[in-house]
Amino acid sequence: MDVQALPANLDAHSDDERALGALLNLLRQADYHFVTPSPATHRRVLRRDAKPVAQTLRDVFGWSLPFQPDLLSNALLDALWAADLLHHDDGLLRSRVRVSSLGAHLFLHSAFPTTAEDAVFFGPDTYRFANFLTAELAGSAPVGLLVDIGAGSGAGAVVAADLARPARTLLTDLNPLALRLARANAASAGQEVETVLGDGLGGVSGPIDLAIANPPFIAGDNGRAYRDGGDLHGARISLDWTLAAAQQLAPDGRLLLYTGSAIVEGRDLFRQAVKAELADSGFEIAYRELDPDIFGGQLSDPAYADVERIAAVGLSVRRRGVSAV
Repeated sequence: MDVQALPANLDAHSDDERALGALLNLLRQADYHFVTPSPATHRRVLRRDAKPVAQTLRDVFGWSLPFQPDLLSNALLDALWAADLLHHDDGLLRSRVRVSSLGAHLFLHSAFPTTAEDAVFFGPDTYRFANFLTAELAGSAPVGLLVDIGAGSGAGAVVAADLARPARTLLTDLNPLALRLARANAASAGQEVETVLGDGLGGVSGPIDLAIANPPFIAGDNGRAYRDGGDLHGARISLDWTLAAAQQLAPDGRLLLYTGSAIVEGRDLFRQAVKAELADSGFEIAYRELDPDIFGGQLSDPAYADVERIAAVGLSVRRRGVSAV
């Protein structure tokens, strides 16, 4: 198990993490804001505007356009070079990362387009996940251990930690780049985290007071780990993580999971599977549809031939007052 604790003090970081922290701090000082849209919207805006070279910070770090070196301050360029986040593009430069706004925080994630195997995704689902966590954790009492399963950029952990004030925060992911950016994002938000390199809850021991997750849920997506949710029309990973987390919850511990679920002939397949697996087993389950129709373009894929829509859903699982396995 690869576990790394990261102090909230940027001075204690590695050179790479200090560079990432400096980049976020400089953008915050410049009053940078950018809400990242879906890939389809991103492509349409770039085609419509036909802007070949970046003219603003938002063009560089939001729209992922190439730029002339003199567009950025020396401090920003130094931070990007130090973190190895720049590459040359036909005589111009291009950032390897985007930076998105969510509440009071900024988050590093992969540049557009997110086609690399180790891409770190952030977009509309991240905002829906954050809204779900905010609604569920409003007025929450402090918790012991918070675990963000498949943390990606770490946005969910930052939002949940702001509300649940955990004694300890643990982020898991199978993507080293995701954990690198998540550590920087958490530190920039003033939060101390530990990271575990691995799949799901593999390597995480002990009872969990609050588990959160936003699993990949797209079916048949060529095996890209950050999108492909496996069988059950993309719900397999969501179901596996739900069952694994449920068994590690502390007494009165909760799992809050946001995902997409295929609706077939009016039936929510993920909801049915969760209730079948956890029925009469010491858990309280709450489930709600957050958005009735997301990723409609996926319905053209053969994997969705019998699906009428994909819904965004929020699942809450609370363990009744018994000892965790």
